Amino acid sequence: MKRGRTLIAALVAVAVVASACGSTGSGGGTGGTSTASATATATAVARPDVIVGSTNFYEQITLGELYSQILEANGYKVTRKFNLGNRELVEPAIESGQIDVDAEYLATLLAFVDKDGKIAKPTTDPKATQIGLQKALDPKGLTVLDYAAATDQNGFVVTQATASSKNLKRLSDLAPIGNTLVLGGPPECPQRPFCQLGLKDTYGITFKDFKPLDTGGPLTIAALDGKQIDVGLLFTSDPSIVAKSFVLLDDDKHLQLADNIAPVVRNALLSKDDGTLARLLDSISAKLTQAELNDMNKQVAVDKADSKVVAAAWLKKQQLIK
Repeated sequence: MKRGRTLIAALVAVAVVASACGSTGSGGGTGGTSTASATATATAVARPDVIVGSTNFYEQITLGELYSQILEANGYKVTRKFNLGNRELVEPAIESGQIDVDAEYLATLLAFVDKDGKIAKPTTDPKATQIGLQKALDPKGLTVLDYAAATDQNGFVVTQATASSKNLKRLSDLAPIGNTLVLGGPPECPQRPFCQLGLKDTYGITFKDFKPLDTGGPLTIAALDGKQIDVGLLFTSDPSIVAKSFVLLDDDKHLQLADNIAPVVRNALLSKDDGTLARLLDSISAKLTQAELNDMNKQVAVDKADSKVVAAAWLKKQQLIK
């Protein structure tokens, strides 16, 4: 039930990536500088050129801008290759060196690169999943850097009114009252271990009814707004959470696999660098909370702001660039 992550034939990957659209060149940076130590070395040390890539939805382009702009502000020449397509195109691109850096999701990428689970399997623990992912990436010459608190995975939301009236903050809070509530989500939700079935097995939640809708889409949002359902499945980084003031219930018993956001970088690039690149990208992960990501997604997807402008404003607010 992941947004836009369906399989297509990987045989076309190289051809499509090579001709993919997206802005290139080093334009679009903020022209500012970062911390004093980074600024002092940016002009003194030769920085390797960097190609930042992304898949083809708004969150990925904003993350690509965050990475690109912090690097540009510290003396790196960045080429943007955004909107390349889905993971079936982007992962071969980074493995082959057509791009150097992209934003990934721990559990989803691990399941993708190690489909049989022979090296490691995704877990609900982000650190364990990161370690397993790194083992799977080692043969490919890739490194996964620090992960953010922000995720893009299944989440369960309620309206602000429902949260206030029933004192709901965590999924555990639903257990005593689930039999009075209606759950809404994709039609397959009742049989899925990360949806209704998982809520029952992990949290002991039994709902009064289930309403089949869509996979974190407009039907679910409208049903929440219209009080046709009490709890809805949305992606944790869905912009409507901010736009509609929905409350994302904390997955306090860790039902969902850890799909925390983290940069993935080619080892060939890291070997040309003095460690500054990894430190800069890690500084983004250290400050990227779920609320911050969701707010940026809302600005881009709902308010129709430019990802480049949104990313620059966030980096300045976090004092990562000037």
